[in-house]
Amino acid sequence: MLALAWPMILTNLGQTAMTATDVMMMGRLGADALAAGALGSNLYFAPLIFGLGLMLATSPMIATELGRKRHSVRDVRRTVRQGLWLAVIVAVPIWIILWNAEAILVAMGQEPSLSVQAGHYVRWLQWAVLPFYGYIVLRSFISALERPGWALVIVFVAVGFNVFANWCLMFGNLGFPAMGVAGSGLATTLSSILMFVGMLAVVTIEPRFRRYRLFGRFWRADWPRFMGLLKLGLPIAGILAFEVTIFNAAALLMGLIDAPSLAAHAIAIQIASISFMVPLGLNQAVTVRVGLAYGAGNADGVSRAGWTAYVMGVAFMTMTATVMLFWPHMLIRAFIDVSDPANATVIGLAVSFLALAALFQIVDGAQAVGAGMLRGLHDTTVPMIYAAVGYWGVGLPLGAALAFRFDLKGIGIWIGLSAGLAVVAVLLLWRWLRRDRLGLMGKAIS
Repeated sequence: MLALAWPMILTNLGQTAMTATDVMMMGRLGADALAAGALGSNLYFAPLIFGLGLMLATSPMIATELGRKRHSVRDVRRTVRQGLWLAVIVAVPIWIILWNAEAILVAMGQEPSLSVQAGHYVRWLQWAVLPFYGYIVLRSFISALERPGWALVIVFVAVGFNVFANWCLMFGNLGFPAMGVAGSGLATTLSSILMFVGMLAVVTIEPRFRRYRLFGRFWRADWPRFMGLLKLGLPIAGILAFEVTIFNAAALLMGLIDAPSLAAHAIAIQIASISFMVPLGLNQAVTVRVGLAYGAGNADGVSRAGWTAYVMGVAFMTMTATVMLFWPHMLIRAFIDVSDPANATVIGLAVSFLALAALFQIVDGAQAVGAGMLRGLHDTTVPMIYAAVGYWGVGLPLGAALAFRFDLKGIGIWIGLSAGLAVVAVLLLWRWLRRDRLGLMGKAIS
Protein backbone atom coordinates (compact mmCIF):
# COMPACT_ATOMS: atom_id res chain seq x y z
CA MET A 1 0.00 0.00 0.00
CA LEU A 2 2.81 2.40 0.85
CA ALA A 3 4.69 1.60 -2.36
CA LEU A 4 1.63 2.55 -4.41
CA ALA A 5 0.37 5.36 -2.18
CA TRP A 6 3.43 7.51 -1.56
CA PRO A 7 3.89 8.70 -5.18
CA MET A 8 0.15 9.40 -5.32
CA ILE A 9 0.33 11.34 -2.05
CA LEU A 10 3.26 13.42 -3.26
CA THR A 11 1.51 13.95 -6.60
CA ASN A 12 -1.58 15.24 -4.78
CA LEU A 13 0.61 17.45 -2.61
CA GLY A 14 2.22 18.79 -5.75
CA GLN A 15 -1.15 19.59 -7.29
CA THR A 16 -2.28 21.26 -4.06
CA ALA A 17 1.01 23.13 -3.89
CA MET A 18 -0.02 24.76 -7.15
CA THR A 19 -3.21 26.11 -5.59
CA ALA A 20 -1.44 26.93 -2.31
CA THR A 21 1.18 28.89 -4.25
CA ASP A 22 -1.58 30.87 -5.93
CA VAL A 23 -3.14 31.69 -2.54
CA MET A 24 0.21 32.65 -1.00
CA MET A 25 1.05 34.98 -3.87
CA MET A 26 -2.45 36.48 -3.92
CA GLY A 27 -1.98 37.27 -0.23
CA ARG A 28 0.98 39.45 -1.22
CA LEU A 29 -1.40 41.48 -3.39
CA GLY A 30 -3.59 42.26 -0.35
CA ALA A 31 -6.61 40.94 1.54
CA ASP A 32 -9.08 41.99 -1.19
CA ALA A 33 -7.11 40.16 -3.88
CA LEU A 34 -6.96 37.09 -1.64
CA ALA A 35 -10.72 37.24 -1.02
CA ALA A 36 -11.43 37.66 -4.77
CA GLY A 37 -9.17 34.74 -5.58
CA ALA A 38 -10.96 32.61 -2.97
CA LEU A 39 -14.34 33.44 -4.52
CA GLY A 40 -13.13 32.66 -8.02
CA SER A 41 -11.38 29.42 -7.15
CA ASN A 42 -14.38 28.17 -5.15
CA LEU A 43 -16.69 28.81 -8.08
CA TYR A 44 -14.19 27.13 -10.42
CA PHE A 45 -13.78 24.01 -8.31
CA ALA A 46 -17.50 23.22 -8.04
CA PRO A 47 -18.02 22.12 -11.69
CA LEU A 48 -14.37 21.01 -12.01
CA ILE A 49 -14.76 18.48 -9.21
CA PHE A 50 -17.97 17.05 -10.66
CA GLY A 51 -16.19 16.32 -13.93
CA LEU A 52 -13.20 14.98 -12.01
CA GLY A 53 -15.44 12.32 -10.48
CA LEU A 54 -16.31 11.08 -13.95
CA MET A 55 -12.62 10.87 -14.85
CA LEU A 56 -11.81 8.97 -11.66
CA ALA A 57 -14.13 6.13 -12.74
CA THR A 58 -11.39 5.02 -15.12
CA SER A 59 -9.19 3.90 -12.19
CA PRO A 60 -11.44 1.19 -10.64
CA MET A 61 -12.53 0.04 -14.11
CA ILE A 62 -8.94 -0.47 -15.26
CA ALA A 63 -7.93 -2.06 -11.94
CA THR A 64 -10.83 -4.53 -12.07
CA GLU A 65 -9.99 -5.47 -15.66
CA LEU A 66 -6.36 -6.08 -14.70
CA GLY A 67 -7.50 -8.10 -11.67
CA ARG A 68 -9.50 -10.38 -13.95
CA LYS A 69 -6.81 -10.59 -16.64
CA ARG A 70 -3.41 -9.25 -15.61
CA HIS A 71 -2.10 -8.65 -19.13
CA SER A 72 -5.25 -7.20 -20.66
CA VAL A 73 -4.45 -4.57 -23.30
CA ARG A 74 -7.49 -3.96 -25.48
CA ASP A 75 -9.98 -3.45 -22.64
CA VAL A 76 -7.61 -1.11 -20.80
CA ARG A 77 -7.01 0.90 -23.97
CA ARG A 78 -10.73 1.24 -24.63
CA THR A 79 -11.40 2.43 -21.08
CA VAL A 80 -8.72 5.12 -21.36
CA ARG A 81 -10.02 6.18 -24.77
CA GLN A 82 -13.59 6.59 -23.55
CA GLY A 83 -12.30 8.44 -20.49
CA LEU A 84 -10.62 10.98 -22.76
CA TRP A 85 -13.80 11.27 -24.83
CA LEU A 86 -15.71 11.97 -21.64
CA ALA A 87 -13.17 14.65 -20.69
CA VAL A 88 -13.88 16.60 -23.89
CA ILE A 89 -17.65 16.25 -23.58
CA VAL A 90 -17.71 17.42 -19.95
CA ALA A 91 -15.31 20.35 -20.44
CA VAL A 92 -17.55 22.26 -22.88
CA PRO A 93 -20.51 23.00 -20.52
CA ILE A 94 -18.05 23.79 -17.72
CA TRP A 95 -16.40 26.43 -19.91
CA ILE A 96 -19.79 28.00 -20.62
CA ILE A 97 -20.62 28.19 -16.91
CA LEU A 98 -17.27 29.62 -15.85
CA TRP A 99 -17.21 32.25 -18.58
CA ASN A 100 -20.09 33.89 -16.65
CA ALA A 101 -18.39 33.71 -13.24
CA GLU A 102 -18.75 37.41 -12.44
CA ALA A 103 -22.49 37.45 -13.12
CA ILE A 104 -22.96 34.27 -11.09
CA LEU A 105 -21.13 35.70 -8.07
CA VAL A 106 -23.08 38.96 -8.20
CA ALA A 107 -26.34 37.00 -8.39
CA MET A 108 -25.21 35.12 -5.26
CA GLY A 109 -24.96 38.42 -3.40
CA GLN A 110 -21.17 38.73 -3.37
CA GLU A 111 -19.51 42.15 -3.23
CA PRO A 112 -19.41 43.57 -6.80
CA SER A 113 -15.78 44.75 -6.67
CA LEU A 114 -14.60 41.31 -5.51
CA SER A 115 -16.82 39.64 -8.11
CA VAL A 116 -15.19 41.64 -10.92
CA GLN A 117 -11.69 40.53 -9.88
CA ALA A 118 -12.85 36.95 -9.41
CA GLY A 119 -14.48 36.95 -12.85
CA HIS A 120 -11.25 38.05 -14.55
CA TYR A 121 -9.36 35.35 -12.66
CA VAL A 122 -11.77 32.56 -13.65
CA ARG A 123 -11.86 33.52 -17.34
CA TRP A 124 -8.15 32.75 -17.54
CA LEU A 125 -8.35 29.77 -15.19
CA GLN A 126 -11.21 27.94 -16.92
CA TRP A 127 -9.07 26.75 -19.83
CA ALA A 128 -7.16 24.51 -17.40
CA VAL A 129 -10.17 22.17 -17.18
CA LEU A 130 -9.63 20.02 -20.29
CA PRO A 131 -5.86 19.45 -19.99
CA PHE A 132 -6.32 18.70 -16.29
CA TYR A 133 -8.96 16.06 -17.06
CA GLY A 134 -6.74 14.53 -19.73
CA TYR A 135 -3.91 14.36 -17.22
CA ILE A 136 -6.19 12.66 -14.63
CA VAL A 137 -7.29 9.96 -17.10
CA LEU A 138 -3.70 9.16 -18.07
CA ARG A 139 -2.63 9.26 -14.42
CA SER A 140 -5.38 6.76 -13.58
CA PHE A 141 -4.00 4.49 -16.31
CA ILE A 142 -0.42 4.42 -15.01
CA SER A 143 -1.64 4.20 -11.39
CA ALA A 144 -3.79 1.14 -12.15
CA LEU A 145 -0.61 -0.43 -13.54
CA GLU A 146 0.94 0.44 -10.15
CA ARG A 147 3.50 2.77 -11.74
CA PRO A 148 2.47 6.23 -10.45
CA GLY A 149 5.99 7.66 -10.20
CA TRP A 150 5.88 9.49 -13.52
CA ALA A 151 2.86 11.50 -12.41
CA LEU A 152 4.87 12.67 -9.42
CA VAL A 153 7.76 13.87 -11.58
CA ILE A 154 5.44 15.74 -13.95
CA VAL A 155 3.51 17.46 -11.17
CA PHE A 156 6.58 18.77 -9.41
CA VAL A 157 7.95 20.17 -12.67
CA ALA A 158 4.56 21.86 -13.16
CA VAL A 159 4.63 23.28 -9.61
CA GLY A 160 7.97 24.95 -10.26
CA PHE A 161 6.70 26.30 -13.56
CA ASN A 162 3.53 27.59 -11.85
CA VAL A 163 5.55 29.53 -9.26
CA PHE A 164 7.63 31.12 -12.00
CA ALA A 165 4.59 31.92 -14.16
CA ASN A 166 2.76 33.45 -11.19
CA TRP A 167 5.78 35.59 -10.37
CA CYS A 168 5.92 36.87 -13.94
CA LEU A 169 2.22 37.29 -14.71
CA MET A 170 0.83 38.45 -11.34
CA PHE A 171 3.49 41.03 -10.54
CA GLY A 172 4.73 42.00 -14.02
CA ASN A 173 8.29 40.67 -13.67
CA LEU A 174 10.67 40.09 -16.60
CA GLY A 175 8.69 42.45 -18.81
CA PHE A 176 5.37 40.60 -18.55
CA PRO A 177 2.18 42.61 -17.88
CA ALA A 178 1.12 42.82 -14.21
CA MET A 179 -2.20 40.97 -14.43
CA GLY A 180 -2.87 40.57 -10.70
CA VAL A 181 -5.15 37.65 -9.80
CA ALA A 182 -5.96 37.11 -13.50
CA GLY A 183 -2.29 36.31 -14.06
CA SER A 184 -2.57 33.52 -11.51
CA GLY A 185 -5.43 31.99 -13.52
CA LEU A 186 -3.34 32.06 -16.70
CA ALA A 187 -0.35 30.55 -14.87
CA THR A 188 -2.46 27.63 -13.64
CA THR A 189 -3.84 27.01 -17.14
CA LEU A 190 -0.35 26.91 -18.62
CA SER A 191 0.76 24.56 -15.85
CA SER A 192 -2.16 22.19 -16.53
CA ILE A 193 -1.27 22.09 -20.21
CA LEU A 194 2.30 21.24 -19.25
CA MET A 195 1.04 18.38 -17.02
CA PHE A 196 -1.05 16.85 -19.79
CA VAL A 197 1.68 17.16 -22.41
CA GLY A 198 4.18 15.58 -20.00
CA MET A 199 1.88 12.64 -19.27
CA LEU A 200 1.15 12.27 -22.98
CA ALA A 201 4.88 11.96 -23.64
CA VAL A 202 5.27 9.33 -20.91
CA VAL A 203 2.51 7.00 -22.10
CA THR A 204 3.67 7.18 -25.73
CA ILE A 205 7.41 6.79 -25.10
CA GLU A 206 7.88 4.64 -21.97
CA PRO A 207 7.99 0.96 -23.13
CA ARG A 208 5.72 -0.43 -20.40
CA PHE A 209 2.95 2.00 -21.38
CA ARG A 210 3.66 2.25 -25.10
CA ARG A 211 2.53 -1.32 -25.76
CA TYR A 212 -1.05 -0.31 -24.92
CA ARG A 213 -1.11 2.13 -27.88
CA LEU A 214 -3.65 4.26 -26.05
CA PHE A 215 -4.33 6.54 -29.00
CA GLY A 216 -4.69 3.86 -31.63
CA ARG A 217 -8.09 4.09 -33.34
CA PHE A 218 -8.89 6.97 -31.01
CA TRP A 219 -12.07 7.91 -32.88
CA ARG A 220 -13.62 4.45 -32.62
CA ALA A 221 -16.55 4.54 -30.19
CA ASP A 222 -17.19 1.94 -27.50
CA TRP A 223 -20.60 3.02 -26.29
CA PRO A 224 -21.17 0.20 -23.75
CA ARG A 225 -17.87 1.10 -22.09
CA PHE A 226 -18.67 4.80 -22.29
CA MET A 227 -22.00 4.19 -20.56
CA GLY A 228 -20.24 1.98 -18.00
CA LEU A 229 -17.92 4.88 -17.17
CA LEU A 230 -20.92 7.16 -16.76
CA LYS A 231 -22.75 4.63 -14.57
CA LEU A 232 -19.76 4.28 -12.25
CA GLY A 233 -18.54 7.86 -12.56
CA LEU A 234 -21.73 9.83 -11.96
CA PRO A 235 -22.06 8.69 -8.32
CA ILE A 236 -18.33 9.37 -7.78
CA ALA A 237 -18.89 12.81 -9.26
CA GLY A 238 -21.87 13.25 -6.96
CA ILE A 239 -19.83 12.31 -3.88
CA LEU A 240 -17.06 14.74 -4.78
CA ALA A 241 -19.51 17.46 -5.76
CA PHE A 242 -21.44 17.19 -2.51
CA GLU A 243 -18.22 17.33 -0.51
CA VAL A 244 -16.48 20.11 -2.39
CA THR A 245 -19.55 22.27 -2.90
CA ILE A 246 -20.24 22.38 0.83
CA PHE A 247 -16.80 23.94 1.21
CA ASN A 248 -17.56 26.24 -1.71
CA ALA A 249 -20.85 27.18 -0.07
CA ALA A 250 -18.96 27.82 3.17
CA ALA A 251 -16.67 30.25 1.32
CA LEU A 252 -19.67 32.03 -0.19
CA LEU A 253 -21.28 32.29 3.25
CA MET A 254 -18.01 33.70 4.59
CA GLY A 255 -18.19 36.32 1.84
CA LEU A 256 -21.59 37.36 3.17
CA ILE A 257 -20.04 37.95 6.61
CA ASP A 258 -17.05 40.12 5.64
CA ALA A 259 -13.79 40.12 3.67
CA PRO A 260 -11.53 39.25 6.67
CA SER A 261 -13.62 36.13 7.40
CA LEU A 262 -13.35 35.07 3.76
CA ALA A 263 -9.58 35.67 3.68
CA ALA A 264 -9.08 33.73 6.95
CA HIS A 265 -11.25 30.91 5.63
CA ALA A 266 -9.12 30.75 2.47
CA ILE A 267 -5.98 30.33 4.58
CA ALA A 268 -7.46 27.71 6.92
CA ILE A 269 -9.04 25.66 4.14
CA GLN A 270 -5.80 25.71 2.16
CA ILE A 271 -3.87 24.34 5.15
CA ALA A 272 -6.51 21.66 5.72
CA SER A 273 -6.42 20.80 2.00
CA ILE A 274 -2.67 20.20 2.13
CA SER A 275 -2.99 17.67 4.95
CA PHE A 276 -5.97 16.07 3.17
CA MET A 277 -3.71 15.07 0.28
CA VAL A 278 -2.35 12.13 2.28
CA PRO A 279 -5.70 10.37 2.87
CA LEU A 280 -6.65 11.34 -0.70
CA GLY A 281 -3.56 9.53 -1.96
CA LEU A 282 -4.51 6.53 0.18
CA ASN A 283 -8.03 6.82 -1.29
CA GLN A 284 -6.59 6.47 -4.80
CA ALA A 285 -4.22 3.66 -3.82
CA VAL A 286 -6.84 1.65 -1.96
CA THR A 287 -9.21 1.97 -4.93
CA VAL A 288 -6.58 0.27 -7.09
CA ARG A 289 -5.62 -2.39 -4.50
CA VAL A 290 -9.22 -3.23 -3.59
CA GLY A 291 -10.15 -3.12 -7.29
CA LEU A 292 -7.45 -5.66 -8.20
CA ALA A 293 -8.61 -8.02 -5.43
CA TYR A 294 -12.24 -7.39 -6.38
CA GLY A 295 -11.59 -8.33 -10.00
CA ALA A 296 -9.85 -11.52 -8.87
CA GLY A 297 -12.69 -12.39 -6.44
CA ASN A 298 -10.25 -12.31 -3.50
CA ALA A 299 -12.30 -11.35 -0.41
CA ASP A 300 -9.31 -11.58 1.97
CA GLY A 301 -7.27 -9.30 -0.31
CA VAL A 302 -10.11 -6.77 -0.34
CA SER A 303 -10.24 -6.75 3.47
CA ARG A 304 -6.47 -6.44 3.95
CA ALA A 305 -6.14 -3.63 1.42
CA GLY A 306 -9.07 -1.68 2.85
CA TRP A 307 -8.11 -1.84 6.52
CA THR A 308 -4.44 -1.12 5.83
CA ALA A 309 -5.27 2.15 4.09
CA TYR A 310 -7.91 3.08 6.65
CA VAL A 311 -5.59 2.78 9.65
CA MET A 312 -2.82 4.69 7.84
CA GLY A 313 -5.17 7.53 6.88
CA VAL A 314 -6.71 8.02 10.32
CA ALA A 315 -3.32 7.85 12.05
CA PHE A 316 -1.81 10.49 9.80
CA MET A 317 -4.74 12.89 10.21
CA THR A 318 -4.50 12.55 13.99
CA MET A 319 -0.94 13.87 13.77
CA THR A 320 -1.87 16.81 11.52
CA ALA A 321 -4.74 17.71 13.86
CA THR A 322 -2.21 18.05 16.67
CA VAL A 323 -0.07 20.47 14.64
CA MET A 324 -3.07 22.63 13.69
CA LEU A 325 -4.25 22.79 17.27
CA PHE A 326 -0.97 23.69 18.96
CA TRP A 327 1.08 25.52 16.30
CA PRO A 328 -1.41 27.48 14.12
CA HIS A 329 0.72 30.63 13.71
CA MET A 330 3.55 28.60 12.20
CA LEU A 331 1.16 27.45 9.46
CA ILE A 332 -0.55 30.80 8.91
CA ARG A 333 2.79 32.59 8.47
CA ALA A 334 3.25 30.89 5.09
CA PHE A 335 0.15 32.61 3.69
CA ILE A 336 0.11 36.12 5.13
CA ASP A 337 2.46 38.59 6.84
CA VAL A 338 1.78 37.97 10.54
CA SER A 339 3.88 41.00 11.55
CA ASP A 340 1.63 43.47 9.70
CA PRO A 341 -0.95 44.99 12.13
CA ALA A 342 -3.38 45.38 9.22
CA ASN A 343 -3.67 41.58 9.06
CA ALA A 344 -4.42 41.06 12.77
CA THR A 345 -8.14 40.42 12.26
CA VAL A 346 -7.53 37.87 9.50
CA ILE A 347 -4.87 36.08 11.58
CA GLY A 348 -7.11 35.87 14.65
CA LEU A 349 -9.96 34.38 12.64
CA ALA A 350 -7.62 31.93 10.88
CA VAL A 351 -6.37 30.64 14.25
CA SER A 352 -9.96 30.01 15.37
CA PHE A 353 -10.84 28.26 12.12
CA LEU A 354 -7.74 26.05 12.33
CA ALA A 355 -8.71 24.92 15.82
CA LEU A 356 -11.98 23.61 14.40
CA ALA A 357 -10.22 22.20 11.32
CA ALA A 358 -8.07 20.17 13.71
CA LEU A 359 -11.19 18.61 15.17
CA PHE A 360 -12.47 17.34 11.83
CA GLN A 361 -9.10 16.13 10.49
CA ILE A 362 -9.65 12.59 11.75
CA VAL A 363 -13.15 12.16 10.35
CA ASP A 364 -12.09 13.84 7.10
CA GLY A 365 -9.35 11.25 6.64
CA ALA A 366 -11.75 8.45 7.58
CA GLN A 367 -14.38 9.45 5.04
CA ALA A 368 -11.80 9.97 2.27
CA VAL A 369 -10.23 6.53 2.64
CA GLY A 370 -13.62 4.89 3.26
CA ALA A 371 -14.94 6.25 -0.03
CA GLY A 372 -11.91 4.81 -1.86
CA MET A 373 -12.39 1.40 -0.24
CA LEU A 374 -15.98 1.21 -1.44
CA ARG A 375 -15.08 2.65 -4.86
CA GLY A 376 -12.73 -0.28 -5.39
CA LEU A 377 -15.80 -2.52 -5.01
CA HIS A 378 -17.61 -0.39 -7.63
CA ASP A 379 -19.94 0.68 -4.82
CA THR A 380 -20.59 4.35 -5.48
CA THR A 381 -24.34 5.04 -5.56
CA VAL A 382 -25.12 4.54 -1.86
CA PRO A 383 -21.97 6.44 -0.75
CA MET A 384 -23.20 9.31 -2.90
CA ILE A 385 -26.47 9.33 -0.96
CA TYR A 386 -24.51 9.32 2.30
CA ALA A 387 -22.53 12.33 1.07
CA ALA A 388 -25.72 14.21 0.20
CA VAL A 389 -27.20 13.51 3.64
CA GLY A 390 -24.06 14.35 5.60
CA TYR A 391 -22.88 17.44 3.75
CA TRP A 392 -26.08 19.07 2.59
CA GLY A 393 -28.60 17.53 4.96
CA VAL A 394 -26.57 18.11 8.13
CA GLY A 395 -23.39 20.14 7.56
CA LEU A 396 -24.56 23.14 5.54
CA PRO A 397 -27.90 23.78 7.32
CA LEU A 398 -26.25 23.46 10.72
CA GLY A 399 -23.38 25.75 9.75
CA ALA A 400 -25.66 28.41 8.27
CA ALA A 401 -27.95 28.33 11.31
CA LEU A 402 -25.07 28.67 13.75
CA ALA A 403 -23.43 31.42 11.69
CA PHE A 404 -26.42 33.67 11.11
CA ARG A 405 -29.23 32.73 13.48
CA PHE A 406 -26.99 32.19 16.53
CA ASP A 407 -24.45 34.82 15.41
CA LEU A 408 -21.41 32.53 15.62
CA LYS A 409 -20.39 33.77 12.15
CA GLY A 410 -17.39 31.92 10.72
CA ILE A 411 -17.02 29.66 13.75
CA GLY A 412 -20.56 28.38 13.20
CA ILE A 413 -19.82 27.57 9.56
CA TRP A 414 -16.78 25.51 10.54
CA ILE A 415 -18.75 23.62 13.20
CA GLY A 416 -21.23 22.68 10.47
CA LEU A 417 -18.42 21.46 8.19
CA SER A 418 -17.07 19.26 10.99
CA ALA A 419 -20.47 17.75 11.71
CA GLY A 420 -21.13 16.94 8.05
CA LEU A 421 -17.78 15.17 7.65
CA ALA A 422 -18.38 13.13 10.81
CA VAL A 423 -21.77 11.89 9.60
CA VAL A 424 -20.38 10.77 6.24
CA ALA A 425 -17.38 9.05 7.84
CA VAL A 426 -19.58 7.00 10.16
CA LEU A 427 -21.98 5.97 7.38
CA LEU A 428 -19.17 4.88 5.01
CA LEU A 429 -17.49 2.80 7.74
CA TRP A 430 -20.82 1.19 8.59
CA ARG A 431 -21.31 0.17 4.93
CA TRP A 432 -17.78 -1.22 4.64
CA LEU A 433 -18.30 -3.35 7.76
CA ARG A 434 -21.48 -4.77 6.21
CA ARG A 435 -20.04 -5.36 2.73
CA ASP A 436 -20.38 -9.18 2.91
CA ARG A 437 -23.95 -9.00 4.22
CA LEU A 438 -24.80 -6.53 1.45
CA GLY A 439 -23.35 -8.86 -1.20
CA LEU A 440 -20.81 -6.38 -2.56
CA MET A 441 -18.09 -9.03 -2.99
CA GLY A 442 -20.64 -11.48 -4.37
CA LYS A 443 -21.08 -9.21 -7.39
CA ALA A 444 -17.39 -9.49 -8.19
CA ILE A 445 -17.20 -13.24 -7.66
CA SER A 446 -20.27 -13.86 -9.83
